[in-house]
Amino acid sequence: MKKAITISDAAAVRVKELLDNRGKESAGIRVGVRKGGCSGLAYTIEYADDVQKFEEVINDKGVTVLIDPKAIMYLIGSEMDFVQDKFKSGFTFVNPNEKGQCGCGESFHV
Repeated sequence: MKKAITISDAAAVRVKELLDNRGKESAGIRVGVRKGGCSGLAYTIEYADDVQKFEEVINDKGVTVLIDPKAIMYLIGSEMDFVQDKFKSGFTFVNPNEKGQCGCGESFHV
């Protein structure tokens, strides 16, 4: 069965760092989508203390990513990455379902 999303090596390293430095036990990180931003939808990432009902659980490269069931249809086939350069760093998504993004890259539409 194909995973809802894949995780790049850089994203896995950053997730491990965040969870190791959190200071409390975690089930992993939760990825979702919320309404907002100038294009209509925005990605969300948060610590997950437990697995919620109907969440998709992805274990890849030593990390656990939980997908909010309301977000799966927007994320199928995506890759979660982590980029860092001189000016910014953060998680990014390469999402084949996107029809467009806002100019700042913070939100998208399908």
